[in-house]
Amino acid sequence: MCGATSISNKGLFCGLMCSLALGQASPAIVPSLSSLAGEVARSQSENRPQASYQVVRKYRVFPSNDLNAASEIVAAVDFWPPTTKRYIIQKTSCSRRAEQVVRGILDHEVEASAQGRHIPTAAMMQDNYDLAYLGEDILEDHPCYLLGLSPRRKDKNLIAGKAWVDKRTFLIREINGDLVKTPSWWLKKVHVKMVFDYVGGTWLQTSTEAVADVRIFGNQTLTSEIVEFRNTDVAAKTQPASRVRPR
Repeated sequence: MCGATSISNKGLFCGLMCSLALGQASPAIVPSLSSLAGEVARSQSENRPQASYQVVRKYRVFPSNDLNAASEIVAAVDFWPPTTKRYIIQKTSCSRRAEQVVRGILDHEVEASAQGRHIPTAAMMQDNYDLAYLGEDILEDHPCYLLGLSPRRKDKNLIAGKAWVDKRTFLIREINGDLVKTPSWWLKKVHVKMVFDYVGGTWLQTSTEAVADVRIFGNQTLTSEIVEFRNTDVAAKTQPASRVRPR
């Protein structure tokens, strides 16, 4: 009887341990950085805009501690794949300096497009960054891989910070960090947050927030958001020679 009881207890113990083991979550499979970077590059390439479109963006420039003092600029940006981009300022209620800041940003965007450079794609290229796997996170209900970005050189187009990569699509949903090199002596530091999502079936940068430590003037904030989007095949047929107004 004692032997039978011992065997029974052993069987019960083994069954209990097996049940506990089966109830435990399987360890997460962590992709290698090289394979993850490759998937991101492939996904970004496959989701480049194929049709012409126009977005209307609203920019705000204001002292970081006073949103009520914001200057507003509304700009229409037209894009004709693969590399042509033009803009026009539609409305402005601001100081000339704030408008010059926005024009500088848009001029840089036009130049980057002409050279085939797109921030979301370039941001994950391993020849630009040393990548670090930081784990997983949830961003706006989207499970993401969280990557650390360490620029390999001083470049005003590169950001030292983090990137959130959608686990399902491998598209970059957010980049958050500091410009590794400020574009002007006046700027001591610039912190940038860029958010990406589908708009009208096209994967775009939907909003930006940049907080700059400006010499003499202190912290200044610039935000942008898309307020209107439309596919415009007609625009592709009537592409102007230039719509960039002089700075």
